[in-house]
Amino acid sequence: MKSDWRVLKLEDFIEFNPRESIPKGKMAKKVLMGQLQPFTRDISSYEVSPFNGGSKFRNGDTLMARITPCLENGKTAQVNILDAGEVGFGSTEFIVMRAKPGISDKDFIYYLALSTQLREIAIKSMVGSSGRQRVQEGVLKNIEILVPPLDEQIEIGHTLRILDDKIAINNAINQHLEQIAQAIFKSWFVDFEPFGGEMPSDWREVPLGEVVEISTKTMNPQSCSDIILEHYSIPAFDENRLPVFELASEIKSNKYIVDKNCFLISKLNPDKKRIWRPYCISSHPVCSTEFMVYRAKNPAHKDFYYAVIDSPAFTDFLLSHITGSTGSRQRAIPSETLSFTVVIPTDDIIDCFCDKVAAIYAQFEQNYLENLRLRQIRNTLLPRLMSGELSVADLEYIT
Repeated sequence: MKSDWRVLKLEDFIEFNPRESIPKGKMAKKVLMGQLQPFTRDISSYEVSPFNGGSKFRNGDTLMARITPCLENGKTAQVNILDAGEVGFGSTEFIVMRAKPGISDKDFIYYLALSTQLREIAIKSMVGSSGRQRVQEGVLKNIEILVPPLDEQIEIGHTLRILDDKIAINNAINQHLEQIAQAIFKSWFVDFEPFGGEMPSDWREVPLGEVVEISTKTMNPQSCSDIILEHYSIPAFDENRLPVFELASEIKSNKYIVDKNCFLISKLNPDKKRIWRPYCISSHPVCSTEFMVYRAKNPAHKDFYYAVIDSPAFTDFLLSHITGSTGSRQRAIPSETLSFTVVIPTDDIIDCFCDKVAAIYAQFEQNYLENLRLRQIRNTLLPRLMSGELSVADLEYIT
């Protein structure tokens, strides 16, 4: 730590829940707690609703969840969805943190909110009944931290922001790549555009189960407790679409074994589409049993059948074959998905399609694996930069 760092209370460094005004009933951008992704800077979506109360914020403000388990799960974001001068609003369970002019930097505040030095104290300050505990704002304001001068805050925030900017770019590229692959599939196999607008007579319509199988091969993590598992879980998908590497002894329930020839789609709450091609970058990839694990009977045609599963028609079919009451615990019925009718072209057409989309899916995977590396770099740098153990000047490169 440098000698020019100062000890400050957070309330002297950060403006908490700054005063803003939105007329009652005015249409404004609203952010719900569910629209924050764990440990992800950018807000994934918002809605436009009449203002009827809640926290208020502007671009550059940091939103940090104050309620359990959202805080523990890392729901912290920096507002970037508003126009210049626009005020948005959101959940009353957000703590809004704003930089003080000439004293603090907005990016430094966001990464401070992600740091363990602030999060751990905030979590320990929580009070209330089980399941509804909240951060005590007074405790948060009185936390004392070591703070660098403003110019160094800006350097630290900028350094970490570069990494998150690249992650955001990769995510945007991948969203576009998904749309391209789906558009090609629709053009060829729904609208039949390259074939005169009609399905060729030598193509077939068959149940999905004739060409794809569902794998249910499981493993018990407790039987091999000393190995590291590459774990594809529902929370991992929702957070950043990257697997979590966990010691097997820490996983209590059985998992499906996966490999590069399979693809996954969630049977839990299929109204939220979760489809995943496992990267299998380690020796022991597994997935939650809340996924259905599909495998093409002809592995060379995996990309085609992945596109089938990714299609809107399959999603609609999935939603029409679910069990459970309306709410948070609905599930698709795996065996019934195999009755979905799929159009099967001739092998040469499938081969041609697979050749066309192979590069798209390869780039898609490469971008997510780069995001994994960038997150690891960010998470390594963040505590060291925030504590002063490492300075930006010590870094020759960060990517």
